[in-house]
Amino acid sequence: MTGFDTRAIHAGSKGNNPSNSLNPPIFQTSTFVFNNIDHANKVMSFESDDYVYTRGNNPTLRLFENRMAELEHGAGAVAFASGMAAISSVIFSLLKPADTIIVHKTLYGSSYSVVTELLPKYNVNYKIADLTNIDELENAIDESVKVIYFETPSNPDLSIIDIKTVSEIAKSKGIKVVVDNTFASPYFQNPLLLGADVVVHSATKYICGHGDVVGGVAIAKDLDYIHHLKFGYMCEFGGVMSPFNAWLLLRGLKTLGLRMRQHEKNAIEVAEFLKNHSRIDSVMYPGLSDFKEHNIAKEQMNGFGAIISFEVKGGLDSAIKFVDSLKLAQLAVSLGDCETLVQLPAAITHRGYPREKLAEFGLTESMVRISVGLEDSKDIIEDLEQALKQ
Repeated sequence: MTGFDTRAIHAGSKGNNPSNSLNPPIFQTSTFVFNNIDHANKVMSFESDDYVYTRGNNPTLRLFENRMAELEHGAGAVAFASGMAAISSVIFSLLKPADTIIVHKTLYGSSYSVVTELLPKYNVNYKIADLTNIDELENAIDESVKVIYFETPSNPDLSIIDIKTVSEIAKSKGIKVVVDNTFASPYFQNPLLLGADVVVHSATKYICGHGDVVGGVAIAKDLDYIHHLKFGYMCEFGGVMSPFNAWLLLRGLKTLGLRMRQHEKNAIEVAEFLKNHSRIDSVMYPGLSDFKEHNIAKEQMNGFGAIISFEVKGGLDSAIKFVDSLKLAQLAVSLGDCETLVQLPAAITHRGYPREKLAEFGLTESMVRISVGLEDSKDIIEDLEQALKQ
């Protein structure tokens, strides 16, 4: 198999672009025409790989899906209009009324809302557990559990969950494992190789890398499931990605490996700076040797990513003053862009969590999350230093 950077540029390409163009064109069309009724019947019955309507598929979307499938070592992929469209569609596709899903205690805020607010409306149950504690996971499993869903590293406390161990337990009981791999990207982690059934990404983040696309993608080893997810859920819920966004994501993938290496290099320097700073109480980053799940991260990841969470001494007031004093780093909800982005999760992306229970979910009001960008690391650190002095 060719290397990651080569696959990120070439995987899925057939080398027959119109007019011999180097880059594939954007098929910016809603509809595809048939030669005759016989042709239409063959396309509609999947006897042909031709296209019907972009909500079902499109050459630009298909190339993006095929490339993501190869990067994640899956059999196929489904592109979605957003990360949440991918996550919610996958969850709904694997559950029915009276089933139960187990989720890790720390989740992205919208994922938490889908599980705790939306699923119960359809008589689907949920359990919240600390999935870094395997005993707690095993105690939570009963016959109604059909799905285990988690992020690793998790958002925003960077918890590392042992994908292989969780998957082995799940497989022995006929439970599907779904892993959100957004923080690591396919460059640093491949959950399908560790036993997971489905991987989801907010493609908005590292896959895009430039802050100009909203998109999502799900990848699986089972091609029948991919077909079911695409035509039974993505098409019917209507969360289709636009061809233009797929083209931008293909562009982003070309530099994914290069960007992730620099993101991580900068993040390691920033994490060490924060760890040794007198105004910082604690730093959460899997690349630090004293991080609680550092050894698991080393075993299942090819790198530690570029998201760091930390606590500024002085609590919430100090954290707010620190964030408001930053000049280079920008306050924003997203991550994975070239720019360094910072936020207070409890006040922004995770504000749906009950205030009185933040500690149970691994959060605090004063936790700061930073997505370390591609600027010169010394400039990022100087910005953090001047803000901490405030």
